[in-house]
Parts: sequence; structure tokens; C-alpha cells
Amino acid sequence: MSQHRKHRGYATQRIVANYLAEHGFPYAESTGAGRQGSDVTGCPGIDWEIKARRGLVISELMKQLSERQGHLLGVGVIRPDGMGEASIEDWPAVLRLADLVELLRGNGYGEPNDEAK
Repeated sequence: MSQHRKHRGYATQRIVANYLAEHGFPYAESTGAGRQGSDVTGCPGIDWEIKARRGLVISELMKQLSERQGHLLGVGVIRPDGMGEASIEDWPAVLRLADLVELLRGNGYGEPNDEAK
């Protein structure tokens, strides 16, 4: 991996951590290089995987999150080519469909559960 790509990856982690810190996760902190697990710490219950590379294979990202998931919500944040820090709100984030449905249901979307079924 080139030095430029490494620096872009670490910068992207920092950018995401700073964004999270400014938006309700005040203890969010980028882990930097060479650490296993979440790319951003300080967000209890969430496993962040930050990707800033060309040719990302989504299935590999999902596998990585799934293997580490445990009792954490796995979230992958992707920084597409051509999208800088100013457009972070438009960067895609991915999670398992089951986790998305649980989050949506917990926030009032969908029909009430019919426990009698």
C-alpha cells in the first residue's frame, strides 16, 4: 500500500471521529494505525470500520464487521473517491439489513409487533 493511501486512510478515520464528536459522540477518537478492532473508539456499542480506498468490495467489509460484531452495532463508513471532508455528510454508511430494521423499528417505523402470532 502506498504512503499516500495510508495517509488518506488515517486522515479519513480522524475526519469521521471528529464528525462523530461534533454530532453526539463527544468521546469519539480515531485509533490510528496498527490496532485491531474498531477504527473509532469512544462510541459504546458501535464498531466503526472506516474505508477510504478504491475498489472496495462490500461483501468483504460486511464479513469484517460480522466477524467482529458480538453485541456491537457494526457500521462501515466509506469515503468515495472525489469526496473530501466538506462532503462527509454525503459519505455512505453501511450496516447489516437486520440491524437497520431493528434501528428503524426502535424508532417507530413499520407496524407494531403482533406478539400473538
